[in-house]
Amino acid sequence: MQRGVVDIWKENILEDLEVGEVEYESAEEFLIEIKKEFGGGDKELVKVVELKRIEQEGRSMEEFVQNFKRVVRDSRYEEQPLIEEFKRGINEAIRRKLMEAENQPGLIEQWFKRTIALD
Repeated sequence: MQRGVVDIWKENILEDLEVGEVEYESAEEFLIEIKKEFGGGDKELVKVVELKRIEQEGRSMEEFVQNFKRVVRDSRYEEQPLIEEFKRGINEAIRRKLMEAENQPGLIEQWFKRTIALD
C-alpha cells in the first residue's frame, strides 16, 4: 500500500512541476519536502540540510547565532565543519572583518561571541 501512495505523490509532484505550480530551489529543498510529506526518518539528515541552507540575511548576528544553534542541535556536526557552515552563513561584511583579524577564534562558541561583538 505504501508504494501506491508514493506513486501517486510522485505523479502529483511531477504534474505540479510541469505546469509551474511548485518549484524547488535545490535538491536539498526537495529532500526536506519529501521528509515532511512522508514523515520520515532521518532527523539528522534534515538538520544537515537546514544547516547548509541557513543564512544570516537581514537578521542581527545574535538572532542568527540563536537560530544556528537551534539548527545545529541533532546535526552531529563537530567543531571545524560547524565553524565552516557558520562562516558560510554569516553576512559578507562580518565574514570579511573576521578573516582580516589577526587572531581568529578557535572554537565555535568563540566565533559566536566575536561575530555578535562585530555586529
